[in-house]
Amino acid sequence: MNNPLPDNLSALSGLSYAKGHGTGNDFVLIADPDGLKDIEPQTVAALCHRHLGVGADGLIRAVHSEHLPEGRELLAAAPEAEWFMDYRNADGSVSEMCGNGVRVFVHFLLAEGLAELAAGESLTIGTRAGVKIIRRSANGYAVDMGPWEFIFPAEAAAGAMDSTVSAGGLEVPRPALSVSMGNPHTVVALAGLEELAATELFAAPAVDPVPANGTNVEFVVPAEPLVADGAGHISMRVHERGVGETQSCGTGACAAAAAIRYWAGDGAPDDWQVGVPGGTVRVRFLPAADGREHVELSGPAVLVFRGIVA
Repeated sequence: MNNPLPDNLSALSGLSYAKGHGTGNDFVLIADPDGLKDIEPQTVAALCHRHLGVGADGLIRAVHSEHLPEGRELLAAAPEAEWFMDYRNADGSVSEMCGNGVRVFVHFLLAEGLAELAAGESLTIGTRAGVKIIRRSANGYAVDMGPWEFIFPAEAAAGAMDSTVSAGGLEVPRPALSVSMGNPHTVVALAGLEELAATELFAAPAVDPVPANGTNVEFVVPAEPLVADGAGHISMRVHERGVGETQSCGTGACAAAAAIRYWAGDGAPDDWQVGVPGGTVRVRFLPAADGREHVELSGPAVLVFRGIVA
């Protein structure tokens, strides 16, 4: 017998949507150019429900920047940012950005005929973490994620660690480093892949101190050797706030690479391959004209299917 969709989806009855993913990090995508859809948290949670809805790590709404307060603010400095990526976590909470989601978002815009982007060209979009520039690359899309920074800079500078993390499967709390990519991340280095596999992420890890708006937690294992063919190599699992464990996290991959590179010290490479359960993404550290080091994330984006809410 078919289970009915949750009542909270009735507000979206008849709505066309697409399902897409970036290295397994999956999203429901809807086009709402004029910002007419009333997207309530309960509706998002119902749509993203793994059993009673479409199932996704989050919802992405494509809306013209001029129809959102955050978008209008960005347009003042970047009038070319016509489209805004309105991103919600699976529980309905608003999130600043998603590195995998932004690639899927641009891929969706192209598929819907809402934008054009030839190989090697770039598109500017708005997000709650600021303006992002996305370039169509050989393996999908490359995104200038902007600068990275420590969430607790004084503590990080003093001892290379600023917090501790407790999680199921780990006998004792582990030291960690908190990194902002426009959204918060706390990175833990583990000894090996067996320990990474044994870490339990069905419940949120406990972080002390926790950043003001909560945090995503990345558990990372450096490869042995760490550097091969000029690039650093790490493996990662992640628990995303408002979602749970996901197959991939783009901003998390950037934060994990930033932390391991910082711990590795002078001579660490600027180019990193980050393995996640859903595949591999590339992270590069780039000098910027504003004097702050930027991070570029690149990887694939796929649209899986389309549907209509009943």
